This record gives sequence, structure tokens and C-alpha cells, in this order.
Amino acid sequence: MAGERVEELKLLGTWSSPFVIRVKLALRLKGLSYENIEEEDLYHNKSELLLKSNPVHKQVPVLIHNGKSVCESQLIVQYIDEAFSADHHGPSFLPADPYDRAMARFWAAYIDDKLLASACQAGRATTEQEKAEALKQTSAAVETLEDAFKQCSKGKPFFGGDSVGYLDIVLAGLIPLDYIGEAFYGIKLFYHTRSPLLEAWMQRFQVLDAAKDILPDVDKMVAEHNKRKQARAAAAKATSN
Repeated sequence: MAGERVEELKLLGTWSSPFVIRVKLALRLKGLSYENIEEEDLYHNKSELLLKSNPVHKQVPVLIHNGKSVCESQLIVQYIDEAFSADHHGPSFLPADPYDRAMARFWAAYIDDKLLASACQAGRATTEQEKAEALKQTSAAVETLEDAFKQCSKGKPFFGGDSVGYLDIVLAGLIPLDYIGEAFYGIKLFYHTRSPLLEAWMQRFQVLDAAKDILPDVDKMVAEHNKRKQARAAAAKATSN
């Protein structure tokens, strides 16, 4: 249509990042086309575009919309929801009710600050005592999130109700980590004896078309994680010598 604004979207990321996965899911669910720019080496050779676009944290993901950069996965998902309204780009991710919207943001922060943080701590633990304490915190976080699902879903399939919402997208970024944690560290986030609702949620989410398109292959994720783990071990050995 004449005069219609052309939206230019670029996403800086890495395919295996749970934070980048969130943004890709949001873009896919909104039906938005974008240029995917893969950062090949975030440890030693960050691109000039990334450094320019996110000069504070110098990390992915970064969404560049018509030349303007938005950083941090949760903020990017909220931005996508607001910038591409439900009138033209599918249902809103965040609830319309102010209280429900505030609760969604609260639990999204909880996912990163409590659940993800403790699970990562368990994976990095150097002693059995440290691992046990981190796993205890992870278990408590999962149980709390199980109760949050009851509250937010109101008996429906997703945090967002009948359709995928903001919290579903935020938590879905961690699905590949559930397989990685189990394969390498014996850490499984969701299972039926502790969190039957969240385990059922994960199974439902994974069969969605958007999830099939975006969630990375588990075997590829495991191989990549093993490659990085070996590289870190080799670097540590070289340093000690």
C-alpha cells in the first residue's frame, strides 16, 4: 500500500542462547520478518555492530528496529508486543488488565532472578555441597513457579490462558536448558512428581508451530555445550601450566 511504513528489523544473537530464543519466539508469534545476524564469537571477537548497538552490556540479544536498538530479552519481548499491536500482528503477549500485566512482569523477573540463576549456579558448582544448596534453591523456585502457573493460567493451557502469553515466551527460552542440565549435570527443571503442571505445559509448548520453528535441536545443543565445556577445560589447563 502506498505510504505504508516499511519496518526494518535486525536481531543480533546466537542460536543457542535462551535469551535470543525468547526474542525469536516473540517475532515468530507476531509473524514478523527480520534479518538474523549471528554473533560467531561472543567471548573473543564481538562484532562492531554489537558493540555499537549495546555499548553498556555488550551482550545479545539486541533488536534493531528502524535503526534503534533495544536490549535485554524481557524488554525486547515487551517492546515487540507494544510496537506491533494486536490489531495487525496477532494477539498481545501481555494481559490487558493492569494487575495481571504487573504479575506477568513480576513472575518473568522471578524466572531469571531465581529459577535460572539457581540452576546455573548448580551447573557451575565445584563441590557437592554447593551443588546441593543450589539444587535446593532451584527446586523451591520451580515449586513456586508451579503455583504461579495455577494463578496466571486460571486452569487454561498456558500462562497467557488459551494462547501463548508473555510468561510462556520468557519460560520457553529455558526449555533447551532443561535438556542440557539433565544431560550434563543431572539437573531437570520440570518433572511430574514436583511440577506436573509445568511439565505438561512444556510438552504442550514444544508441539506449537512457533516452537518447532524456533527451539533448537536438542542434540545440536548438547554437542555445542560439550564443545564449549571442553574448550573451557583446555583453556583452564593451559593457564595452570
